[in-house]
Parts: sequence; structure tokens; C-alpha cells
Amino acid sequence: MAADRPRLLCLSAYEAASHRQWRERLAGALTEFDWRTLTLPARHFRWRIRGNPLSWYDAPELQEPPDLVLATSMVDLAVVRGLNRGLAAAPTVVYFHENQFAYPEQRERVASNEPRVVNLYTALAADRVLFNSEWNRRSFLEGARALLKRMPDRKPKTALATIEARSQVVPVPVPDAAFTARSQDWPEVPHLVWNHRWEYDKGPERLLALLRGLRQQGQAFRLSLVGEGFQNAPQAFARIKEEFAGQLVNLGYVTSREAYDELLSSADMVLSTALHDFQGLAVQEAMAAGCVPIVPDRLAYPEYVPVAFRYASHETDPDQEGQAAAERVRAVLARPRPGPEALMPERYRLGRVVPEYQHLLASLVGQ
Repeated sequence: MAADRPRLLCLSAYEAASHRQWRERLAGALTEFDWRTLTLPARHFRWRIRGNPLSWYDAPELQEPPDLVLATSMVDLAVVRGLNRGLAAAPTVVYFHENQFAYPEQRERVASNEPRVVNLYTALAADRVLFNSEWNRRSFLEGARALLKRMPDRKPKTALATIEARSQVVPVPVPDAAFTARSQDWPEVPHLVWNHRWEYDKGPERLLALLRGLRQQGQAFRLSLVGEGFQNAPQAFARIKEEFAGQLVNLGYVTSREAYDELLSSADMVLSTALHDFQGLAVQEAMAAGCVPIVPDRLAYPEYVPVAFRYASHETDPDQEGQAAAERVRAVLARPRPGPEALMPERYRLGRVVPEYQHLLASLVGQ
């Protein structure tokens, strides 16, 4: 009976695809809680991160005090708790899928510290602060430290130490069913997949340089260019479609999860050219399906991608980095294809990760 279970209120203020997957996977696994959920669409970023307490001000879900609050880092948690007295006494966990300190600067049309300050207040307002990778946790703390140093006076002495003591890394779980990798050889023409949002921070111009590098080196390939597209996609995508039309197998967003899983199972390599990726869930799911990763040596990738599959990072030179990535592809293809045991570590499997959430949340409800 729901009445016998602790009430868990999940607040997701910017429900991007990875945020939704995290929430749905946890809700499906943590059935010992009675889940109540408030979400907001992933658009109008600046209004979402600052205005979510107003968007939820009249929400019926906030009228009944929960036993536990689980919020994403986009939630202005300090204000939400202040405006809804029933939430003030509930233990609270905040989950950082990303942090505003580590986004590429170009992402912001007008420079503003406000999103970063919201992240900082939210972390201070929570009882536990979870990050999906150590790189995410470290870049948050480093960015927050730099921000506080710029304060003109009355700088807090214990804020960062408080957050650090409450923080830990618990990744977004990869479903057990996604682990389908099988031992097989390289085909004559390998199938490459690039499966990210069609935005500048995923490095499309670097992908274009990579593909041009493969063509110059005489490497045959097939390409699936998939992911969520937007109206103002970077021009690099149009150039890729024009220059490599003969190699394209799949193009655009795959609406069916079954079709997407089948695509990953049929591919040989998963590519990343990202400048921003706090965990790399798209890469991880492809690895679980048997794709060999080719990723830059930065962000969270060194935490789970072996060095043999990482190429040199040249963040200020897309062409040089594209050439390094192409050379890494060629080098990996020249060796025997690695087996499943070399690809996706068990650390990210749902059956391994969920008990970590269970232990943490149960300990807070017990308080």
C-alpha cells in the first residue's frame, strides 16, 4: 500500500532526456518509496533555473509534507524550501547531472553568475549532494571556490567544506538489459555511431574534422549520426550530411527505444567529440551494447574508458583534435577487437548502483 511507504517528492526543474531516464530508472527500482513528481520542460533555461519555485508555487504536490525530497541541481532548492514550509523539515538530496561552473563559456549569451549561485545555494540547502562523476564533483568544487574568491567581502569560511563533506559520487545507472555486448571481429567496413545532442557543446565541428581525417587516410566506414536535434543546429551537421551522404546509415533522432537499442547493437564504435559531458550516458549505453568507445582524454571519460580508446585533447584546435581522433580510430581498428570485459565496467550497472541509492535514501528517512 502506498500509505505504508515513505513519500518521496522528486523535483526536476529542467527535464532533459538524461534527467528523465535517471528519474524513471530510480522510480522503477526504488519501489519501497511512494513517488510524487514535479517536472518542468527542458527549455527557457534561464527562466527555469531561477523561476522554478514560482512555477511550482501552487502545485498540489507541495501541500502534503513528504518524507524525503530528491531534487536535481536545476532546482532552486533554497527558495523552494523557503516558500513551502512543509518541505523545510524533510531530509533532502540534490543530484548534480551537471554543474553550471563547468559548461563551456560560449553557452551563455550574456555572462551571468546567477545559474552558478543557484547551484551553490542548492548544494548548501541539501542534506546530501550527489554527483554522477568525480569530474563533475571536482569541477563544481573548483568552480565554486573560484567564484567565492571573487566576492568583494564577507566571504563564507565553511561553505565549501560543508558541501564537500555532504558529497559523494553515485552515477546514473545503465539498465542491466543494456549489457548485451558479444565477442566479434571487426567488419570490413566498420559502423560508427555519434549519439549526442545536436548542439555546439558536443563538438560537431570536431566530428567533421574526424570524418575528414578518416577519409584522407583512406578508411572506409558507415556512420549513424543520431541524437536530439534542434531548430538552430550548428552548421557542421549540414556539412557532414552533404560531404558524407554516401556513408550515412541513420540520421536524426531515433524515436523508438527498441530501434535505438538495435542500432547500438549493430554498431562497432561509438564516437564522442564533446566539450561538455558530465557522465557520458550515451557513450556508456553504447559500450554496454558492444561499441568500442573513441573519446577525448578529458571530462569524465578517463573514469571508465581505457586509455587505449582515448585520443589527445586539443580544446582550442578542433582540426588538430579531429586528426588525433581519426588516428586513434585507425589504431584501434588495426588491433583485434576487444571483448565485452574491456568495455563497460560493472560499476555503472543498475543492479550495482541502485543499492547505493537505497542505502543513502533509507538512512535519511530513518533520521
